[in-house]
Amino acid sequence: MDSRTLQLLEYPKVLQHLSLFAVSEAGRDACLSLLPETDPGRIAARSALVREAMHFCASRDVRLSPFPDVAGVFAFLRNPLAYLDLDGLVGVREMLGAAAALLGGLGDADPGRYPGLASLVAGLTLPPKTWSALSRCLAPDGVIRDEASPELYSVRQEIRRVHQMCTRKVQDFFQNKDLQFMLQDEYLTISSDRYVLALKNNFKGRIKGIVHDYSQTGETCYFEPLFLVELNNDLQEYKQEERAEEQKILRFLSELVRSEQGAIERTFAELVRFDSLLAICRFAAKADAHVVDIAPDAPLHLTQARHPLLVFGNDRVVPVDLVLHQGQQVLVITGGNAGGKTVCLKTLGLLGLMAHAGLPVTAEEGSTLPLWDNFVVSMGDEQSIEQSLSTFTAQIRHFSEVWPRIDSRTLVILDEFGVGTDPSQGAALAQAVVDGLLERGAWAGAATHFPALKAYGLSREGVRAASVIFSPDTKKPLFKLGYDQVGASRALDVAREQGLPDSILARAQEYLYLDSGNTEEVFERLNRLAADKEDELEKLKARSLEQERKFARRLEKLEQERVRMQTELREASREIMRQWREGQRGRKEALKELAQLRDSVGQTGGGEEEKKLSIEAIAQGQVLLYLPWNKKGQVQEVDGKKERVRLDMGGVSLWVGLADVQIGERDKTDGGKVVVKSSPGPVTPLRLDLRGYRADEAEAELARFLDKALLAGRVEVEIVHGMGTGIMRKVVHEHLRRSRAVDSFRLGNADEGGDGMTKVVLAG
Repeated sequence: MDSRTLQLLEYPKVLQHLSLFAVSEAGRDACLSLLPETDPGRIAARSALVREAMHFCASRDVRLSPFPDVAGVFAFLRNPLAYLDLDGLVGVREMLGAAAALLGGLGDADPGRYPGLASLVAGLTLPPKTWSALSRCLAPDGVIRDEASPELYSVRQEIRRVHQMCTRKVQDFFQNKDLQFMLQDEYLTISSDRYVLALKNNFKGRIKGIVHDYSQTGETCYFEPLFLVELNNDLQEYKQEERAEEQKILRFLSELVRSEQGAIERTFAELVRFDSLLAICRFAAKADAHVVDIAPDAPLHLTQARHPLLVFGNDRVVPVDLVLHQGQQVLVITGGNAGGKTVCLKTLGLLGLMAHAGLPVTAEEGSTLPLWDNFVVSMGDEQSIEQSLSTFTAQIRHFSEVWPRIDSRTLVILDEFGVGTDPSQGAALAQAVVDGLLERGAWAGAATHFPALKAYGLSREGVRAASVIFSPDTKKPLFKLGYDQVGASRALDVAREQGLPDSILARAQEYLYLDSGNTEEVFERLNRLAADKEDELEKLKARSLEQERKFARRLEKLEQERVRMQTELREASREIMRQWREGQRGRKEALKELAQLRDSVGQTGGGEEEKKLSIEAIAQGQVLLYLPWNKKGQVQEVDGKKERVRLDMGGVSLWVGLADVQIGERDKTDGGKVVVKSSPGPVTPLRLDLRGYRADEAEAELARFLDKALLAGRVEVEIVHGMGTGIMRKVVHEHLRRSRAVDSFRLGNADEGGDGMTKVVLAG
């Protein structure tokens, strides 16, 4: 990616803000090195990982402890003769400790829900030998523990013993009152790595011993009395042994690190990735940023977009929609100075760079961007005195250099392209450039004050015009875009705000009237209409959000009520069936209770489609649906007194109540008769085929079938078990004899299936 483009769009400043959320120096460097990707697969992988991490961190408090940059340790250990000092080993231990703490905080990331995060966690391993040895040998304060080796423990015990002996002898020495006046301080100190006393200089010849040093004033000498000389000599020997033992331990630990260096380097690399990933999550939470979808055929649709540097600058940021419809690829922004045109262009370019780097962007969730692998920016005054280039010349030279690389996967940002020369020629050149971009299929955002380019934006196919809006009353910018219109430049208003004399402004206004007639009034009216439209859109959006919230709350209540009713109905039905099986209820009573439950559900939850038929609306010959069997039948007789009808359903005739008949729609093909359409619910079959089942499976299936048939009001059913060896028939008949739901059963006749089928009459 061109560094000039990154600088003009201020992408490095965004990375600086991002790096502040990292906890390590290596993590900050990783954040600063994030560049936009051009490969669709890598962009998708980065974006998916960031989206997973943001979702994961939203529900868990994942924290990473600061850890040192140990990359230099790995380079140092590549020398087979080198071994690490204590600082290097402590750095490795702290890095592995941070990895262990992070693993504990992450827990088990579900691979099905967080595949990218789970893969990252899998690479975050703790080398067993190194981690165990460093934890055992190094104390939290960064020193070697006494228990690192038996020899070190022994020599340190001797050092402590010598120190205690020196302290005791000095305390006895201090007890002599004849010597106390010679001492500058009554404490034991160290000079030249030996225990000494602080003696007044003018008494140094009164006591036998060795003078090691003097204070800066010369009034105090650090004196080693003879009774400490031998102890100090012993102490030096023990300290030399201690240093030798510590060197052995450092070499041993260095070899362990070297033996598992590959795994440690991978852990460090994954830890740095986690640091930058968690920094991105904190960045997104702070800036209210979201991951956007990028695809070659995706539209440019950034809603509620904000410039990230303005967000972190604690400024009042007004979000703006940057949207192109199907078939549009160029956005031309017009309007007054200081209205936010350049900010809109920079926001478009910067959010594009961030999205292609896999970073969350400061736009509303659900925003989309096309796939771009090239960004071209022509922005600001590019005049160069050293190269003898004017503003216009420098601008054209740079654009000429990048023109061959512009294609359909390029975003071009043009801020005041064509300025610095004759306005009519500059406008013509700008229009020709946009034509060329459209021919190449490139995407572009342009800001202009050229009237010709404004008209071009309104008339050219593939181009969408927009104008920054100003308050009609205060003439202050609202930092919003009004689409499909153009706006005036407002140069005189800006000059007035900057203090230009009124006499000059008045004369300029006269020249403007002579030159452009009533153009300013037209633009002013357009701006007022755009401002009013934006206000209306804001009100409609707020009203729509409120209606959506109310609808969502109502749906939630309805769903809760539906679940509650289903649960109560299921429990009540189970209780009725349990009582019937245990003999506490008769079959008719159980069926009556179930019918009452069904009626109560229909009364509370029924709609227009489940209205009860009135007896007056039914006539002989009508075809209605009998709900318990989910079967159509023709009305043969109507009993108005008992409010029931006799239905003929394929040769079976029975009286049914009105509650068991559902209202249907009139079928034009059936002579206007009322025909109830079958509901899509499950239909209990009249026949059960058990061929191919094992005995235990067949018996369980038979029990379920009989229960369903009984609840559906069936009188007679058929069980197909086949002839075979007769084992399945025997199992079926034994179950039928035991079942309380069965009144009688018999083998089928020759025309019904013979010995391979049993007809069952259910208990009445």
